[in-house]
Amino acid sequence: MSDDASLRRMVYLFIKDVAETCNPDDVIIVTSCLTKDMTCDVDLYRGNALRVLVRIVDAAMLGAIERYVKQAIVDSSGQVSSSALVSASHLFLQSPECAAVVRRWISETQEATTSPNEMVQFHAMQLLYQIKSHDRLGVSKLVSQFTTRNTLRSPLALVLLVRYTSKLLHDEEAEGRNQGRAIADGSPATKQGYQFLEASLRHKSELVVYEAARAICNLPSIEPQDLSPAISVLQLFLSSPKPAVRFSAMRTLAAVANTHPRVVSKCNEDLEALIGDSNRSIATLAITTLLKTGSENSIDRLLKQISAFLTEIADEYKITVVRSLQKLCLTYPSKHRVLVGFLSNFLREEGGFDFKRSIVNSIVSLIRTVPETTESSLLHLCEFIEDCEFTMLSTQILHLLGELGPSTSAPARYIRFIYNRVILENSAVRAAAVSALAKFAAQCPSLRTSVMTLLKRSLMDEDDETRDRATIAVSILEDAMGKNPYVPPPEDTEADDIPPDQPVDGDTAAYVLLEGLPMNFDKLERSLKSYMAAPLSMENAEPITLNTLPIVEDTAADLAAAAGVDSIMDDDPTGGLEAPKKKEVIDPAAVVYAIPELASLGRAFRSSQAIPLTESETEYVVQCTKHIFQNHVVLQFSVQNTIEEQRLDNVTVLVDDSDSEIFAASGEIAADGIRYGETKNCFTVLERNLDTALEPNTFACELRFTVVQVDPATGEEEGDTFEEEYPLEDLEIATSDFMAKVPVPDFRKSWENVGNANEVLEKFALQFKRLEDAVVAVVDFLGMQPCDGTGSVKPNAGGKPHMLHMSGVFVSGQQVLARAQVAMQGENSSNVILKIAVRSDDGAVSRMVADCIR
Repeated sequence: MSDDASLRRMVYLFIKDVAETCNPDDVIIVTSCLTKDMTCDVDLYRGNALRVLVRIVDAAMLGAIERYVKQAIVDSSGQVSSSALVSASHLFLQSPECAAVVRRWISETQEATTSPNEMVQFHAMQLLYQIKSHDRLGVSKLVSQFTTRNTLRSPLALVLLVRYTSKLLHDEEAEGRNQGRAIADGSPATKQGYQFLEASLRHKSELVVYEAARAICNLPSIEPQDLSPAISVLQLFLSSPKPAVRFSAMRTLAAVANTHPRVVSKCNEDLEALIGDSNRSIATLAITTLLKTGSENSIDRLLKQISAFLTEIADEYKITVVRSLQKLCLTYPSKHRVLVGFLSNFLREEGGFDFKRSIVNSIVSLIRTVPETTESSLLHLCEFIEDCEFTMLSTQILHLLGELGPSTSAPARYIRFIYNRVILENSAVRAAAVSALAKFAAQCPSLRTSVMTLLKRSLMDEDDETRDRATIAVSILEDAMGKNPYVPPPEDTEADDIPPDQPVDGDTAAYVLLEGLPMNFDKLERSLKSYMAAPLSMENAEPITLNTLPIVEDTAADLAAAAGVDSIMDDDPTGGLEAPKKKEVIDPAAVVYAIPELASLGRAFRSSQAIPLTESETEYVVQCTKHIFQNHVVLQFSVQNTIEEQRLDNVTVLVDDSDSEIFAASGEIAADGIRYGETKNCFTVLERNLDTALEPNTFACELRFTVVQVDPATGEEEGDTFEEEYPLEDLEIATSDFMAKVPVPDFRKSWENVGNANEVLEKFALQFKRLEDAVVAVVDFLGMQPCDGTGSVKPNAGGKPHMLHMSGVFVSGQQVLARAQVAMQGENSSNVILKIAVRSDDGAVSRMVADCIR
């Protein structure tokens, strides 16, 4: 080998690159050369040779060089020792066989942690944790050992120890060892870990101090008093001359402010000083944090500072500030005029589409959540569309005006703004304006004559869409005005005696122009496909109407979209211009429809989610899907064979119905020939006794099949066959299985329309420690769809009772509505009081639904 150090290093790099593509027999030659370099006197060659060597050896060859690697780990040269430790770390990840060899080097690795070289300590700590990572007790001892001995001098090694301690504390909380107690009263490991983190806040290295502060701030269920030491340290970092230190502290404080704004509020003076920071990321974080921690009295002062700042930053930072302002308005609703006015001022400033869209969405969201902002916000939006260059925003605002404008105290004031769009805008905006005008006329009879005059001017519009919308609106309104002409009250009528400006019952215009479809187009498509897939449906002479179509429940994507209604398009980088690709929703009942023997059952009402009846690691994996029909329940059992030497024939599931008065097993359809890795379905049909009220039933289930021994390689039969039985978990059929989750567009109106003739009122005491868990359980018990965003408890509820609105359709076709008040009985109590009212057109159905609570 050459004595030229640079040349030798190039050779090492070359060997690492080509080793994987070479013949394994040739590697032996290189290995012997590298082994010589490992034992030479030059530390540079020894370290590099070791790094290359571990990249080209396998588990079989590792034993030959194991002695050299172990010696190198405890070598007096920091360069050689670090090389050996890093190489061992790579070997550990290479294969399970190599990992088993590396585990034998734990004593040498432990010794390396006492090295005076800081980098050696860091690498040794990393490898030591890697070796023990799958042993919870070993990790606990590792953390305990180094947090008490205080032998680590390397800041990087201490950062690793802080991270390992933090993970241990998270695991202690996740596994319930703290039993919900505070850090100070937690398990011994929790107390010791927190003490170490707190002691690390006094380290001389900024790296260690920040990592410890961040770890404390991220601890689960931490109390405000336990956060104080970390917050004090981060407050000092805010005045650091290093931008990286200021940014890291600022980012951590911004995250803490989401959950503990009062703790961070003591840093407000330092945060205000950072608003003018030259680093715009730091300044933006400072503003958004101040908006979370500021008091109601400081809002006006903050807005003055922000207004000057916003003009100097990029749109991406502006959007972050706008979202924080929206949250601030929700925290202090009494300040809505100031905040909405501030947002609307920036609608008229220069800015891109994403920035303007974020402001419009924030104002719309505030209208939904703080109704007091409606009229002032609509006027601000009207002024914005007078000079709006974005078609999408104009049409969105016009739709909102048509929806909310007619119900305001003076709807006529918005007509001028809308009609200006008919005169001055492009075809898409003109069409939206015509629809908005039609809604005003439909909901306010006093405005119909004026609006008709405006709409007739669009009958000759050059755009087909605009012209067609105007034609339909004029035709419908003329018919409604002919049947129900508006009679204005006398001029001398007192204001209190003037009747409300509302359409009469049965008004054609109100029904056609204001009432929406009972389902969106996606659900309509799914319902039609489900109707066509059902046996004999296309031969039915009955006309297809919305009432005869199958009920389809919301998918997980629909529910997620509904839950995120307050942040419409906030996180969409395309600005909503690119429609997301929707996955095709497959009807679960299609499997049942494909079986001729079950065609006589008709159309399925709904299908449940698949329920596991075995563990996922067992020999036979079984899941059950319940398909609900009018008079039957079809249980679809998906059976997977995980034994390579077996084939399963004549597979059925025996459902024990001896204890049930409601259901009786009336038939089985077996699955045949389930080979290794395959999943096939067998079915059991239960007939329902319609004369007995529904109640929860639990059935013992047993998997029965014939085992056929087969050759794993060829799949051919070999050996004997024998009958086998395999016990499964019990299966429950609850009343909630017969309830379809169908939302209603206006819960309050639907509640009043159903009336209280068949209302059932009940009160229950439930055992839950958290209000959120109780709400989830109530929804699960009833099997209904939460409406109006009441399915989750608001973060800032402050222990107040939660109102839950739910809707659904029962298997017999009745719409069911429920209102529930869920409240904690006391501050530290584990009792939850539930008051529930259930309404439907059938008193028996209301009673069955109320009895679902258990």
